Amino acid sequence: MTLPNTPDVQSVGAPAQLAAPTMPRVNLMPPEIAEAARMRRFQLAMGGAVVAAVVVVGALYVHAHSGVKSANEQLTQAQAQQTSLQSQLHSLSSVQDVYSQVAAKQATLDQAMGQEIRWSSYLTDLSLKVPDAVWLSSVSATETNTGFSVTPVGAATAATTPSLGTPGIGTISFAGLAFSHDDVATWLDVLGRERGFADPYFTNSTEMPVGTKTLTGFVSSVVVTDAAKSGRFAAPAGS
Repeated sequence: MTLPNTPDVQSVGAPAQLAAPTMPRVNLMPPEIAEAARMRRFQLAMGGAVVAAVVVVGALYVHAHSGVKSANEQLTQAQAQQTSLQSQLHSLSSVQDVYSQVAAKQATLDQAMGQEIRWSSYLTDLSLKVPDAVWLSSVSATETNTGFSVTPVGAATAATTPSLGTPGIGTISFAGLAFSHDDVATWLDVLGRERGFADPYFTNSTEMPVGTKTLTGFVSSVVVTDAAKSGRFAAPAGS
């Protein structure tokens, strides 16, 4: 049942809530004080930046000083080592002088005796190898690079035959007798087998009467090569 002229309870709302009144903000601080506060904050920030810069510069200085100190220590060590090495070098200067003198004397010896041929050894060796059917009447040797020559006393000088092309440092000429031309050929074969000899050759091989027999007179020669050098006074390889 609805009472007449009775307002609907649901349609009647609570009285509208009133907004809280806003108080006006009034800054009573003088602007000079605010400006001074901002200045103090700026000064504090700048002071912090200066302190940070000083710390960084200090760290860099310490690092640089440490590097300089290390470099000075290395320089001192290097100078000490150099002084020690110079002292050792000075103490060895006499040894170097001795080596220089030895090298100079070795060079003189090489120049004087480097071309040596031990003729006595060759003559002894040949005397053992001469065939039984061959006799030597004269032997003459000449070293073309020194002008040295050896000719037995009282022996006739045999004619020298030009080389067949082998480079040599001298020649040896032989004159003698043989039973036959074949024996002369055997003699040339002996010369060709000797170390340091090359191009054995005969200038002439002629039959001639000797008493009741006919023998063959011959003159032969051989080229002496570098292999005939004794090498006794040559400097060791690599010295």
